[in-house]
Parts: sequence; structure tokens; C-alpha cells
Amino acid sequence: MFSRFLTLTMPNVNLILEALSAVSGCKVESTTAGTLSLTPQDFVNVVALKEFYVQEGLLELEYPSLGTLSLKGALALPDAPSAASIPQTTVSVNVKEFLDSRYDYDFTNVKDGEAVFTRGKEQYVRPCGWNRIALKVLNKYRDGDGWLGTGDEAWPVSYHGPGMDGSQGIIRKDGDGATVGRGVYSTPDINVAEKFSKRFTSKVDNKTYKVVLQNRINPQKRQQCRRESYWLVYVPEGSSPVQERAIVENSIRPYGLLLKEVL
Repeated sequence: MFSRFLTLTMPNVNLILEALSAVSGCKVESTTAGTLSLTPQDFVNVVALKEFYVQEGLLELEYPSLGTLSLKGALALPDAPSAASIPQTTVSVNVKEFLDSRYDYDFTNVKDGEAVFTRGKEQYVRPCGWNRIALKVLNKYRDGDGWLGTGDEAWPVSYHGPGMDGSQGIIRKDGDGATVGRGVYSTPDINVAEKFSKRFTSKVDNKTYKVVLQNRINPQKRQQCRRESYWLVYVPEGSSPVQERAIVENSIRPYGLLLKEVL
């Protein structure tokens, strides 16, 4: 499961909302219990599907409870000046149900050196230099919490930065000419993800941050790309929007929002 780590340097809620806005391309607002809001899984679905649809040349994404999301400008340059300059659609999260501060972990000053960590029987490159805000994902899935652990049922860790859409020469074709690289990309290497991180300047403290999502990825649904350190969740041609959403939900589960101050 999550490792607990007490810290006095975790960002405040408004800064976290700015980070969620930056990584999603939506304006993320806080709401209260009893109102319609996104879960962490909904959030990663929206982020992944928006990028996939942009990759496919589509201009809109239909998502339950949100309606139609415009994709115009959805993947603006990573160096966008502020979180407020890009978002077009307003979405809501119930902070008490979305975040789990018990498992926040500040890796800002952590250096692993030669230490090796594993998750899902694969190397886990911890996000040293980043501050992780934990998402509330325990007891949310019908198959239990083994995917988030360190045992045999655990899923490997992956990182997702906006713009990991196959544009870096990752896409290849199979013998029949079908696009094998059609789908959602992530990486097991935080250093690779950092290249695709979204930047925003916070109105809370006027500092600039990078933001990346930390996920677990279903090893049965993931493909190793031709290019090292890239993973693909393949979305077959002809999949319906419902099927595309189901593929993401069955393949990628978020558990952390990573922030790094740009010095």
C-alpha cells in the first residue's frame, strides 16, 4: 500500500486544485459532499482520453457527468504561464473524497542512490525530487487493494505527463498495417515523465511548478513500446467511446499527484 510519511511541506488545497487544472486542461474546483464530482479514476480517465482523442484528431470528448469537453488547445505547450490561462471546462472534485493526506510523501530531498525498489515485480523508480499528494483510492475497486501493494498482486508504477501521445516516434505498425501504437502512453521512469510534465505558475505563492500523475498500470494490459521506457495501453481501432473508457479504467489506476518546484 502507500507508505506513510509525515511532512510539513505539503501544498495547500488551492495549489493542488491549480495543479489538477494544469494537468487536466480543465478548471478544477472544490465541491462539497452530495454534489456531483469526479473520482480519482474519473480524473485519470479524462486526462488519458483527452490526449488519446487529440492523438486521433478529434475535437471533443463526451464523458458521463461532464457532457462535452472541447479539445481545442487541450495539449498546449508545457511551459504555459499559468493554470488559469488554458482550462476551458469546469469540473468539480470533493477534496475530502479525492485526496488522502495520510499517505502524502515528500520525496523532494530524497536520494535513492543505488537502492533498488520494486512494485509488481518490476523496478520502481521512485519520484525523488518531487512532492507526492496522495489520492483517495483505497477500498474503491471491486478486486481489492492488492494492485496498490508490494506483493504478487501489485501493479507496476507508471508516470503520466500531458503530451505522451506517441509523437516522439513511438508509434509503429504491425505486419498487417494496423497501428499498434494507438492508445494511451505512460512511462516507468520519472525522468522521462518530467519531459512531458505540465508547468503552471501558482496564484497561491507565485512559484512555478511541474506536475505529473503517478499511477499503477495493469501488467496484463500494458505493452512495451519499441522505444525504451515507454508503455502503451493499446486501444483497438473501431472501439466505441464506452469501450475506450473501459480500457483505460481496467488498465490505469491513479494514486498520486506529483509536484516539483521549478527553481
